[in-house]
Amino acid sequence: MKAGELRALQAPLKERYRDQPDAAVVTLRARGRLGDAGLTCKVETGRALVEAGLHPATGGDGMAACSGDMLLEALVACAGVTLRAVATALEIPLKGGTVSAEGDLDFRGTLGVSKEAPVGFRDIRLSFDLETDAPADKLESLVKLTERYCVVYQTLRSPAKLGLTVRTT
Repeated sequence: MKAGELRALQAPLKERYRDQPDAAVVTLRARGRLGDAGLTCKVETGRALVEAGLHPATGGDGMAACSGDMLLEALVACAGVTLRAVATALEIPLKGGTVSAEGDLDFRGTLGVSKEAPVGFRDIRLSFDLETDAPADKLESLVKLTERYCVVYQTLRSPAKLGLTVRTT
């Protein structure tokens, strides 16, 4: 996609959202079904069903997707798409590249072994290895704008208000 095509695609959306700010607020949903056997949850992704389960470090067998891995995968996907869109908009030529995320977990927290150990990621690192001849100042803008507009990155950086409800049937 060329920069002009991207602008043409997004221009009516941007105009609508400027004129009708409420139209820009969209509720995304995810849904899963608790597994019938074993410690799993089948998550509907819109494309396929992903069965999530315990990480081997917490007793899982490694056959089901780990939700921690899925979180990192969501970050990689969002950052990669955002980077590609920003590069297109700024007309920065990218021949290719990779996006990687890795995070450190102390499973003592998850397993309740230590109250001092956090439950969740302690550190997450996102990196891009890009095939490009773009000058350093263009790459600096690319990274800065990717960081600014990546939904998952920004949500992890400044967590959203989170609520939990339970309904019984």
